[in-house]
Amino acid sequence: MSTTICQVMGFIVSSLGVAGCIVSTSMDMWSTQDLYDNPVTAVFQYQGLWRSCVRQSSGFTECRPYFTILGLPAMFQAVRALMIVGIVLGILGLLVCIFALKCIRIGSMEDSAKANMTLTSGIMFIIAGLCAITGVSVFANMLVTNFWMSTANMYQGMQNVQNRYTFGSALFVGWVAGGLALVGGILMCLACRGLIPEESRYKAVSYNASGRNISYRTGPYKARYLL
Repeated sequence: MSTTICQVMGFIVSSLGVAGCIVSTSMDMWSTQDLYDNPVTAVFQYQGLWRSCVRQSSGFTECRPYFTILGLPAMFQAVRALMIVGIVLGILGLLVCIFALKCIRIGSMEDSAKANMTLTSGIMFIIAGLCAITGVSVFANMLVTNFWMSTANMYQGMQNVQNRYTFGSALFVGWVAGGLALVGGILMCLACRGLIPEESRYKAVSYNASGRNISYRTGPYKARYLL
């Protein structure tokens, strides 16, 4: 029963993690304009992985997709690739995990096959979670670096006012989603151990002597001579 609960919980947690990765990747608020020095502004800018948006004080929002691929920074494209790989692995892991659930019987599938499928899906979830966490962390590192570079440039030349960007809500969603996928993968790997058939490695075999016990009696030796 504990194996089934662990497997189902791993499936649910991993599903939430994969769904969170999809939501985080499609969100536009990966980076938002920092309003610390200018809290009152007529234009608010924020950017995502696929487009940049501008929201005016009147409530009108205009978004413009990135029409170039080669013109984007290499690290930015790496973040895109990591998030897409994480989503693909997560979806494949969910498909494998559905057929590996112990509560679902498909034909005459043995528990050993379900154990292998459970382990495979768990590894996929772990890799998907690591990809999401790595992608979000790389983007956050880019934001921190650009933030302090913009701050240094602003203090060196006060006449040049540059927009600084800080963490958006999509980053936190991605971190949580990656953690959920990672935890779900670990639960699936733990459930795999309970699905493996219990086989004793060493079988003790007792041998019982069949038949009567033969006893040898010692007596005087008689020599016979043939004439």
